Amino acid sequence: MAPPVALARKHCDPAAAGPLDGIRVLDLSRLVAGNIVTHLLADFGADVVKVERPGKGDDLRNWRVEGHEIFWKTYSRNKRSIALDIKDAEGRRTLERLIATTQVLVENFVPGTLERMGLGPDQLLAMNPKLIVVRVSGWGQTGPWRERPGFGTLVEAMSGFAHLNGYPDKPPAVPPLALGDMLAGQYGAFAVMTALREIEVKGGAGQTIDLSLFEPMFFAVASEAGTARVAGKGSMRAGNQSAHTAPRNLYRCADERYVALSGSMQSMAERLFRAIGRADMIVDPRFATNDARVINRDALDAIIGDFIAARTQAENLALFEAAEVTVGPVCAVEDLLTHPFVAGREAIVELDDPDLGSLPMHNIVPRLSATPGTFRRPAPKVGQHTQEVMADLARWESDAG
Repeated sequence: MAPPVALARKHCDPAAAGPLDGIRVLDLSRLVAGNIVTHLLADFGADVVKVERPGKGDDLRNWRVEGHEIFWKTYSRNKRSIALDIKDAEGRRTLERLIATTQVLVENFVPGTLERMGLGPDQLLAMNPKLIVVRVSGWGQTGPWRERPGFGTLVEAMSGFAHLNGYPDKPPAVPPLALGDMLAGQYGAFAVMTALREIEVKGGAGQTIDLSLFEPMFFAVASEAGTARVAGKGSMRAGNQSAHTAPRNLYRCADERYVALSGSMQSMAERLFRAIGRADMIVDPRFATNDARVINRDALDAIIGDFIAARTQAENLALFEAAEVTVGPVCAVEDLLTHPFVAGREAIVELDDPDLGSLPMHNIVPRLSATPGTFRRPAPKVGQHTQEVMADLARWESDAG
């Protein structure tokens, strides 16, 4: 492996403009999913105004590392923060003014809360007929579970994901990160762009986006529904193996490091067998087809595992890469901070931070050749832009006539 390479440093440019410049987003959400919706839009130029409780802010700020709001800093770059008590009469009037001058509103109150506040979809669209309202909840705005709390952990469990995740002799496992929220946030941003196109290209009206955490999470395992119907039962936990293709696993090397290997295509499996000196396995009835390999995957993994265990990670990577076998290293995130691929790709960058000088985080995803996203500002302090936004609000109202 090449020596460590420093991450690219990115500086914020408040004057930079992305392809969503001119789109205003009012973010009333808290924690992860709603913040991911607005984070993605903000990275591509949308003016995201984050409404936060005075003195407290978004609950995501409480996910601290060594006293620093790392989660907030990572997923709230490019946003502006306004401190506003929407339960106060003056705060409510300001909120309604903002609603009337924005294109997108994102909220994740318990279903029914906005209606009790007199801000249900009908009232919102009466204030602003072109408004796109993203309603994030655990289980959706309809159905018997609409009023249940729905954090990502519950959704990851209910969706079938946890049942599939882990080893057959171990309990189900939820991921050690906000996977359900992250998936929902990406679907939410896609839905916003779809709704914006309906307005901008077809002259359509505003609408409500019912974004549950459950459905995007289930989408990730949806093929299991067909599997259960056809096979009479669903897949079981298989560790790092796959119930549908083989070989596929993580294998321990002689230096206690690991490599990931996948031979899910027939040609790749045959290439792998030749690389480990076992061309005979190509015609062995136990391994000749994918169906046979899945049935005999434990025996298959034992052969591959013994070969890999006799070599270091670097030796295995070099050998399999030379043979054009799909293999890669198992890395910790801290390994990525100095990894030559990550640095060369600029997948992680050092972004300006007012407290830490700079902070490593993901680059803008995805990459557009002609209209890329931009770094305009680091994540804001609570209410940092209140006066600025209020001045802009008066201008927006004036422009609207």
